[in-house]
Amino acid sequence: MPFHPNGLARAAVRFRPAAFAGTFVALLMTVAIVSACGILLESGARAAIPPTRYAQAPVVVAADQQIRWQAGSGEGAYEEAVRVPERARVDAALLERLAPLGRAVPDVVFPVRGDAGSAEASGWGASAFTGAALAAGRAPEAAGEVVLGTGTGFAGDRVALDTPVGKREFRVVGRAAGTGAWFSDAEARALSGHPGALDAVVLFDADPERVRAAVEGRAQVLTGAARAVDPRLAGAKELLMGLGGSFGGIAALVAVFTAAGTVALSVGQRSREFALLRAVGATPRQIRRIVATEALLVAPAAGVLGCVPGIGLAAWWFGQLQAKGAIPEGVELAVSWIPLVSAAGTGLVTALLAGWAAARRPARIRPGQALAAAAVERLRPGWIRTPLGIAALAGGAACAGLAATSGGDDAANAALGVVMLFMLAVALLGPLIARACAAVLGLPLRAGGASGSLAAANSRAHARRLASAITPIVLAMAFSSTLVFLHTSEEQAVRQQQEAGLLAEHVVADPPSDARGGVAVTRTSVLAMFGKGAERRFQSVSAQGVAGDVTTVQDLGVREGSLAALRPGAVAVDRSLADSARLGIGDRVELRLPDGSPATPEIVAVYTRGLGLGQVTLPAADLTGHTTAGRATELLIRGPVPAALGALGAAMPTAEWTAAQNTDREVNAWANTVMAALLGGFAAVAAANTLVMTVLDRRRELRMLRLVGSTRRQVLRMLRWEALLIGGAGVTLGSAIALATLFPLTKALTGAPPHIPPVLYASFAAAALTLGLAATALPARWTLRGGTHTP
Repeated sequence: MPFHPNGLARAAVRFRPAAFAGTFVALLMTVAIVSACGILLESGARAAIPPTRYAQAPVVVAADQQIRWQAGSGEGAYEEAVRVPERARVDAALLERLAPLGRAVPDVVFPVRGDAGSAEASGWGASAFTGAALAAGRAPEAAGEVVLGTGTGFAGDRVALDTPVGKREFRVVGRAAGTGAWFSDAEARALSGHPGALDAVVLFDADPERVRAAVEGRAQVLTGAARAVDPRLAGAKELLMGLGGSFGGIAALVAVFTAAGTVALSVGQRSREFALLRAVGATPRQIRRIVATEALLVAPAAGVLGCVPGIGLAAWWFGQLQAKGAIPEGVELAVSWIPLVSAAGTGLVTALLAGWAAARRPARIRPGQALAAAAVERLRPGWIRTPLGIAALAGGAACAGLAATSGGDDAANAALGVVMLFMLAVALLGPLIARACAAVLGLPLRAGGASGSLAAANSRAHARRLASAITPIVLAMAFSSTLVFLHTSEEQAVRQQQEAGLLAEHVVADPPSDARGGVAVTRTSVLAMFGKGAERRFQSVSAQGVAGDVTTVQDLGVREGSLAALRPGAVAVDRSLADSARLGIGDRVELRLPDGSPATPEIVAVYTRGLGLGQVTLPAADLTGHTTAGRATELLIRGPVPAALGALGAAMPTAEWTAAQNTDREVNAWANTVMAALLGGFAAVAAANTLVMTVLDRRRELRMLRLVGSTRRQVLRMLRWEALLIGGAGVTLGSAIALATLFPLTKALTGAPPHIPPVLYASFAAAALTLGLAATALPARWTLRGGTHTP
């Protein structure tokens, strides 16, 4: 009688669907999470919004909004880029250079504030491409003239406006539809605070190729969709590609890792069947073909169905980011066949490779030994996975040691590999670790009577089965704890540094330019150069520009040098920046100011409270003309609030300001929480799936215990003890991996050990233990609901 592996595989799936349900669930979740991350990645790559301000501008000459530099060396050199913190501008000299090529209109945009509130101001020449039209009066022609939006003034009125160069009085000569303020082009450039730079130059009746030749690489020539010059778009692209790429890569590894373990468990549980087939004459090739056919039957269905929740997850995630303002309106979620087919292919390849690896031993064993080998669990460690596991464990320990003895980004980068290497070690050395856990945790189990002793003996005898259940719980605990407690540690450090470092009693947000009685602070970001030679890279760091004696309103925790030496051309930096860049007092740090302009100030002080107050402190004069707002963002007041400011009601206690600053980090906190929920939730479902598969596979064993005299209550109690052992081992190992990762990371970021809220950690541990108990008890009750007959 001919042997048909394909038919046998179809029959196995058809008549024993429960054996493949766990594999199906694991592959479906893998495809869902991989497809969701792929959709976000593609959405970031394709993100675009229609031009708004420059919709009617045929050709726009604007500055590159990224800083680019060469990284690497020799044939391995490549270009890297990072977005400038604020708006980069072009040299005003380009206006004259471009004038012969067509009608060139300078464009500057800056904020002004009057009695009616804040508004966006520009030169009247911009009306040629923005569509602004006069409703009454005439266009501004001379200094001291302004056109205001409807409802904000009448022709002939005189208004006082607070501009980046101070308060000025203007005569209203016209009104225009909409909101805003318009000056003559010359005065707009003077009032912007950066008269030597323009936001853009708009050209009419010009050939784009001739314009490109004229600018000679000193600016970008934008046409078509590229005219949508919106910094929020660049930020959205970075966010989506970061989530879909960086987090997606980790999530995909975890998903594939877990799915492979589930497939291997499913194949391993059927070793008795494969042994019987070998005993009746099946060849190794036929066994492998059976496993491959089963994967081809289950994986495509899981892939197709998994794409549906993947699309839903991506849509929900995208919508939440858009609702929180991280993604501007106009950017749409891109759903194409590419991430869906890639995710389904990932699930299929995972099933095939994991099944092939698990079927290697039952396929190659001699037929005469097959049934005997399937009757008992193999105790000898695998000669491939054990050396690899030891290597991963050694690599994780080396990375943890390097991170613990390094500072700054070196520690953070080293710590990133710790969690992955240790997780790989747990998976590869699972049976050995499970036996160790059973030996250690089995001691207290023996005090639990007959059920506890039986659970301890079972755990020692079936270490591979125990390892399959422990690994997903370790995954859930390690990744969730790392992501969540990294955020709680950073929040704790920020709060403590702000509380200890803010000497001011009141903060005035967006103060008038003529405000007195405190120290004006301009909060922004700058790009700092880290590394040397081929390892050079720019990284965005928080910065504050101060006008006055900052020591009267802030205690930055100076470690070296003195803030008294702070002057134009000098800078004070946080110790994390100094450690990462390997710089000290007297060295010069390479910076790019908020608009991308280069600066190399001398370091005169190193302090320790930069996370809460600003990693770079420099004189406000060095930021003049290099920020978008063009003026101070806050006024720190120590002592009584001046009457003028008190009348405006603009001053707030520092406690309220601190709370508002924490609220600004809501998107980051939310993103960390979602990532923790996704990874932890996926691993938790995988753990429950594995436990259910394991209990259902033990039907014969459990019913045999009933036959030899064990009561139903004793069997269930034994399983509860086993579940507690699995949960306890998973929580312990996951916590150890998380701590090994968190200590160097928080040291690099905050200079302090991790902050782990006890209630939050207890909830994680309780969830892991409850999951183990529920996933064990429910299928066990279903298995034992009948009598004591054997299957």
